[in-house]
Amino acid sequence: MDPIRNVAFSCLTLVVLIAFGGQAFANTTVGTCAGPGTHYPTIQAAVNGTNPGNAIEICPGTYPEQVVITKNLTLNGMGPTASVIVPPAGGLVPNGTELASFPAPKVAAQILVQGVNATISHLTVDGAGNGLDGCGGVNILGIYYENSSGTITDSVVRNQIPLTNVGCQIGFGIYVASNTVTAPVVISNNSIRNYGKNGIIATGVGNGFPPPTAYISKNTVAGLGPTTLVAGNGIQLSLGATGNVVSNYVIDNVFINPPDCALKTCWGSSGILLYASRGVIVSSNTVETAQFGIVSMTDPYDGLADGTLIQLNHIGGTQNYDAIDLCSNSNIVHSNVIYGSSQDAIHADDSCGGTGNNNFITANTINEACAGILLGTGWGNTVSPNMFMNVASTTLEGDVCPVAPATADGSKGRGSNAMHASLRPSH
Repeated sequence: MDPIRNVAFSCLTLVVLIAFGGQAFANTTVGTCAGPGTHYPTIQAAVNGTNPGNAIEICPGTYPEQVVITKNLTLNGMGPTASVIVPPAGGLVPNGTELASFPAPKVAAQILVQGVNATISHLTVDGAGNGLDGCGGVNILGIYYENSSGTITDSVVRNQIPLTNVGCQIGFGIYVASNTVTAPVVISNNSIRNYGKNGIIATGVGNGFPPPTAYISKNTVAGLGPTTLVAGNGIQLSLGATGNVVSNYVIDNVFINPPDCALKTCWGSSGILLYASRGVIVSSNTVETAQFGIVSMTDPYDGLADGTLIQLNHIGGTQNYDAIDLCSNSNIVHSNVIYGSSQDAIHADDSCGGTGNNNFITANTINEACAGILLGTGWGNTVSPNMFMNVASTTLEGDVCPVAPATADGSKGRGSNAMHASLRPSH
């Protein structure tokens, strides 16, 4: 046969095999609506029955199940109406462990992705009716990527909160954890709300294990609002996790501290928390109604949070403490708009072990705060030019603004130092 024709024939054969051969890349449908390929009654049955690389199309409806994915797949909700995953009739049961805790506690994940690349899109994951007690030793997770990569987009994750929330720090909307891979997870255009502890968290495990990379953008993340039960965070990167947090809307992460909070270490919530993670970009987010707005926090044991770029964010209505807290070094805080901070707009914080140094804090617009910039006792900080309006002090040495108004927990004139032990997350 002519070599050119032989190549053409081989290509045609390959096309035919892909189109008609064996369903290697064929779609699969869950539910009773019209859809391609084999139809399955449950999502887990479709996952088990389809081949790696396939797309599973999920009909509108309600699916009471927990889904475990251990092959490369796409889960895609069909149509403008919702495809909703809810707990089974008996509630959620443990189906994995939380990598970043020692020892690792049990988790009950509604969707668990283990060691593969997966895409989840156009789904609603609702944890209401999970049946788990707040301190029962099992964490409630909406979507859990364990040592995995892929994309979570255009979805809703809600109500990952225990049946009786008695103050245990559990309940995550989207959880990405790794001790083996650094391949990225893209989390974009989702609605995450009514979580217990964290809306979105990407974390390593420390001790030199490979952390994940997370690109978190254009999500709406809404916490419980003011609560005395749990110190929740909207978005958290921790223990070496890298990536970007861009163009998210984060609201309602406020912990109401007990009346004696001024006398002891107290809990704290944040809109965006970077804990022992270096070189993260936090840009163009809106953070509203948070105890802390954006925190970059080194820990002497768990690692550094240096080199954060915090730019073009809009931060307002911080309830008790700092709009931007830099308990780390060598950060760039540039062109942010901060208003209505009940204590400090930006704090170069010296309380995390040799921190609060070599920060560039420039071109920010600050309207209404006790101190525009609170300098701690650090050195090498660049703090001009900035624009200040309606502040008691533009820049102030130390870690306390003495004329701060009374806060929601009844304390007055207190910096954020007392909060740091509690901001250390339950990984």
